[in-house]
Amino acid sequence: MASGLARRFGSNKLLADFGGRPLLCRALDATNTPQLAARIVVTRSAEVEALCKAEGVPCLVHALPGRNDTVRLGLDALLAARPDLAGCMFLPGDQPLLQRETVESMVGIFGWDTKTRIERQKETEREIFRLAHRFINDPNPLVGSPVLFSKRYFSELRILPEGKGGSVLLRKYPERVHNIFIGDRNELLDADTPEALAELLRILRQ
Repeated sequence: MASGLARRFGSNKLLADFGGRPLLCRALDATNTPQLAARIVVTRSAEVEALCKAEGVPCLVHALPGRNDTVRLGLDALLAARPDLAGCMFLPGDQPLLQRETVESMVGIFGWDTKTRIERQKETEREIFRLAHRFINDPNPLVGSPVLFSKRYFSELRILPEGKGGSVLLRKYPERVHNIFIGDRNELLDADTPEALAELLRILRQ
């Protein structure tokens, strides 16, 4: 997801320097795994398109206004290439501490259980999964992205209300939403401001 206007950041934050590379490259690295059948960057930025081309990552450029447009265009493009998808994951481009291993763990929900050799797809085909962190002695976890939708939700993701994203379905089906807990809450942090980006870089260098 790279179509945001970055009003709070003041410029195209996905191209901002983060440890010597554009910030978006961190998301490209986190999703560079054979466990994903396909991926695509959806953006309004010609500069982001050029970066994706240089990195060899498919990119879809559009000029539509809403978050719902980004979701629909990205999903349609993926399904055109891979109509057999078991699910889809939405990942923002400004979450630079997210690890590839975390993405792979989420994707693994739709694979084979290597111990029992049982295919888990039938168990998960009506579920939604989101990344979360549980604080000690706090019943309310920190939740965020990525969010993984099984294919059962593809039709609804393509007709989201104007300006809305996939969180509409999380609120509509709360009983089907499952948190995938991680130990490092920093993986959930995003860079909405230059100050936030600087803090994330400080954490990375520690």
